Amino acid sequence: MKKIAGSLLSIILFIAILAGCSQSSPETSTTTSSEKGSNTHAFIFKNTGNPYGEKMMEGFEKAVKEKGGKVILRSPDQPTAEGQIQIIEQLITQKVSTITVAGNDVDALQPVLSKAMKQGIKVLSVDSAVNAKSRMVHVNQANPERIGQVQIEAVSEMIDGKGEIAILSATSQATNQNTWIDFMKKELEKPEYKNIKLVKVAYGDDLRDKSVSETEALLKSYPDLKAIIAPTTVGIAAAGKVLTDKGLAGKVKLTGLGLPSEMASYIENGVSPWMYLWNPIDVGYVAGFTAIALDEEKVKGEVGEKFESGDLGELEIVEDGDGTQVMLGDPFKFDKENIGEWKDVY
Repeated sequence: MKKIAGSLLSIILFIAILAGCSQSSPETSTTTSSEKGSNTHAFIFKNTGNPYGEKMMEGFEKAVKEKGGKVILRSPDQPTAEGQIQIIEQLITQKVSTITVAGNDVDALQPVLSKAMKQGIKVLSVDSAVNAKSRMVHVNQANPERIGQVQIEAVSEMIDGKGEIAILSATSQATNQNTWIDFMKKELEKPEYKNIKLVKVAYGDDLRDKSVSETEALLKSYPDLKAIIAPTTVGIAAAGKVLTDKGLAGKVKLTGLGLPSEMASYIENGVSPWMYLWNPIDVGYVAGFTAIALDEEKVKGEVGEKFESGDLGELEIVEDGDGTQVMLGDPFKFDKENIGEWKDVY
C-alpha cells in the first residue's frame, strides 16, 4: 500500500507541474509577431506590372534575405488605395513583422496602417509617402525639392527658356508625384522661367494605355506644345513611344523620370535628350534595411537615429514635415553618353 500511495503522490505532483506549465502559455499566445520576431517583411507596391516597382521589390528582397529574413511581395491589380487596404488587412492577419508600402493615397491608408501598428507591426512608406500618422518613417528616393527643380532646369535648357510645357503624372493622389509637381510650379515662378508656360497637368494613372491616350490628348489640345515632363516611369515611356510614332523627335522634347532599359531607344533617337532617375533597386534595398532596423528596434524612426544599410553604408533619419524620412540623394542624369552603360542594368 505504501508503494501504491507513493506512486499516486508522484503522479499527482507530475500533473501539478504540467498544469503549472499550461497556465503560463496564454502569455505566449498573446505576444505579437513583432515581439516574438516572425522575421517576415512585407512590401506593397502601387500596382502590378510596373517595372519600376518590380526593381524596387528586387532590392527590398535582397536586403531582407541578406539579413536572413522572409519576404512577402504584394501589389493590387490597379493603383488604388482600396486594393492596398485589402492586402494590408491580409498581412495583419498573417502577423508579419513589418509592412513597407508605396502609398496610392496619402491619407486613405491611415486607419488600416494604424491598426497594423497597434498590433506591433512596424510600418514604413517608401517612394510615395503616406501621412506621418500612418507610418514610423518614410524612405525617400531623393530630395523632392531637387527633383522638381531639376525637371524644370532640364526642360528650360531643352526649349531655350520659352514655350508651352505640360506634365504627364501618375495618379492625382500619388504623394510623390504631387510633391514634385508642387516644386516644379514653385521653380517656374522664378524670373528666369517667365517665358515658360505650364498649360496642363495630365494623369495617366501609371497605366500604359491611359498614359498613351493622355499624351495624344496633350498634343491635340496644345499644338504649340514644346515639351512634356513625365515624372513617372510608365508615363515617360508611353510618351516616348507616342512622340516616336508621330515623328516628333526634336519638335516636342521629353524629360522626366524613367527606367534606362525602357528609355534607351528614346534617348538614342533624340525624342528625350536626357532624363533622370535613381536606382530603384537601391531604394528598395534601403527600405529593406530600414524595415529590419525598425523590427530589431535599432531605430524608432526618430530624427538623428542612424543605422547600417548593407552595401550603401550608414544612413540617418531626418525630418520630413510632421514625420521623419531617410533620403538617398539627388536624381541621376541619363543621356546619350551614359545610357548604353545603364540600359542593361535596370
